[in-house]
Amino acid sequence: MLQNQGREMMIVTSGAVAFGKQRLRHEILLSQSVRQALHSGPSQLEEMSVPVLEARACAAAGQSGLMALYEAMFTQYSICTAQILVTNLDFYDEQKRRNLSGTLRELLRMTIVPVINTNDAVEPPPEPDSDLRGVNVISVKDNDSLAARLAVEMKADLLIALSDVEGLYDSPPGTDDAKLIDTFYPGDQQSITYGTKSRVGLGGMEAKVKAALWALQGGTSVVIANGTNPKLTGHVITDIVEGKKVGTFFSKVKPAGPTVEQQTEMARCSGRALAALGPEQRGEIICRLADLLAEEEEEILAANRLDLDLAVSAGQLSPALLSRLGLSAAKLSGLALGLRQIARTSLGSVGRVLRRTRVAHNLQLEQVTVPIGVLLVIFEARPDCLPQVSALAIASGNGLLLKGGKEAANTNRILHQLTQEALSLHQVQESVQLVSTREEVEHLCRLDKVIDLIIPRGSSQLVRDIQRAAQGIPVLGHSEGICHVYIDSEASRDKAVKIVRDSKCDYPAACNAMETLLVHRDVLKSPLMDQIIDMLRKEKVKIHAGPRFASHLTFGPSEVKSLRAEYGDLECCIEVVDSLQEAVDHIHKYGSSHTDVIVTDNEAKAEQFLQQLDSACVFWNASSRFADGYRFGLGAEVGISTGRVHARGPVGLDGLLTTKWVLRGDGQTAADFSEQGSLEYLHENLPIATPLAGQRDSN
Repeated sequence: MLQNQGREMMIVTSGAVAFGKQRLRHEILLSQSVRQALHSGPSQLEEMSVPVLEARACAAAGQSGLMALYEAMFTQYSICTAQILVTNLDFYDEQKRRNLSGTLRELLRMTIVPVINTNDAVEPPPEPDSDLRGVNVISVKDNDSLAARLAVEMKADLLIALSDVEGLYDSPPGTDDAKLIDTFYPGDQQSITYGTKSRVGLGGMEAKVKAALWALQGGTSVVIANGTNPKLTGHVITDIVEGKKVGTFFSKVKPAGPTVEQQTEMARCSGRALAALGPEQRGEIICRLADLLAEEEEEILAANRLDLDLAVSAGQLSPALLSRLGLSAAKLSGLALGLRQIARTSLGSVGRVLRRTRVAHNLQLEQVTVPIGVLLVIFEARPDCLPQVSALAIASGNGLLLKGGKEAANTNRILHQLTQEALSLHQVQESVQLVSTREEVEHLCRLDKVIDLIIPRGSSQLVRDIQRAAQGIPVLGHSEGICHVYIDSEASRDKAVKIVRDSKCDYPAACNAMETLLVHRDVLKSPLMDQIIDMLRKEKVKIHAGPRFASHLTFGPSEVKSLRAEYGDLECCIEVVDSLQEAVDHIHKYGSSHTDVIVTDNEAKAEQFLQQLDSACVFWNASSRFADGYRFGLGAEVGISTGRVHARGPVGLDGLLTTKWVLRGDGQTAADFSEQGSLEYLHENLPIATPLAGQRDSN
């Protein structure tokens, strides 16, 4: 793959000694068995032993086997290889260095992959790290130092050193609190504790780091990554070349701000301090943020105008995304109102007792609400999401990591600064972090040890990408918002037209906007249908015809390519059904379990629709646009979930809480309740309104 992209590659390999040792052991054992068979009877064969094998002899015997393996592998891809054996002295002789460099360049020019190894059959002991002229260089002691020396000699762009661990850790891998270092800087050597050398290779991780730093100083970028994990082998090299965050990257320049891993740790630590605050204090922070939205309105809108101007000039955003990107004074006022609502409704959320049980005498059990931990919210082109999600995280006592789209960078920056200013009221400003570095979403989704829940806010493609990339972290959200409005045969004309207009035209880019209009066949040739079509045309809505609707048309909209489409714009599909049950079946087949509506004056039909339809939100005679945290009285939402575990529909404050069990005893043990024990279980349900003696009012 890389060669097809026009990239030049060299491979520095080891294994000749191991190949030779296996081959020589086999030959020695075979020879011994033949001699014993000739001089002794079958019952007198002695146990055979293999003498200690000299490494140079093993290397001489194994070179051909090692190269045969590489040739067999590369031949499958019609790639030619060539073997080059070098020694340390080859780099000290100027003529030999020029010859080696010329040979390598000629092979690369012919798209032949050089396979390079130290000539261990004749290699003398390694020299100190200086050449014969006194200039400090790296002595070729192992393949790591050889690879570094060749990378610098050939002016390589990248050196990939493969290991049997994920990369460089700050302490020996497998020990408690060992952390993988994503980016390593030359000044960080003192912070590393190296373990014992790996069972494979010669130098261990310390030798790899020294070689990497030497190559980095010579102008070659370096990555140390895992080359033995079956899940990665075959992909790790291409992932690194494509710029994905794999292993440990060595860099000369240390960024001014914290890494995303450090930001996550800061959010967790400060989030715990936030959760320890009283509910009134968390409410004060949210109200202060609402005040700042009004006080700094001009600065926020100026930053937003800059983002809009850049987006328009780039020409890469659709009208729907540009609509989401824009802020206005009215939007900011609505945001502030929603934040105050969150502050009011959150006072009893964290630390609320959901269940209280008397397990036995003087043994009381409670189930109590607590924060989830650290949330990662990824959102595209919608800066209004930042204060909403921040307020919900603050109210629920969660740490928060925000990753916004680059198209809203200026607006997000000012909104995050205001959020931190509000948090500073109680010295918890680090609990909400904005990731401003160019972190790949895929990498963020791999931080399963520090992130507890991922909430994507954006396109269906973004949500699907995150759901695929998340490794061990739950994802809360919906991949599509294919919302239906069904016009029953007994629908009120005025209600139907009004609801269809609002569901489609109020904010067509929203995930709760109508995408498919289902009409009963009796409505098809009625004045109501004409009125709906006229209204949609007046609102400049592009109509797509479903197969059955198209069959009734002499001319008009062409048949839609798919009945499962989220337009996110002034477009919708119209389809005909024969009954209420057929409408329900259609929605189950083509919908996304988001929000679906029935318009009818028949209460029995409405109740059947509400009961049978398996969507997160089901409405009767109301616009689909009501599927919103603010309109539900939640203050705001972190998103709308179509999943079936934990939270569903608009996810507000309660959806960001989990529970823990608190048991208060007086020295009881499980053995006390065995057949020989003296105690019995009571399992009495207790009222949850009355606090236990000595219990704190807040979590």
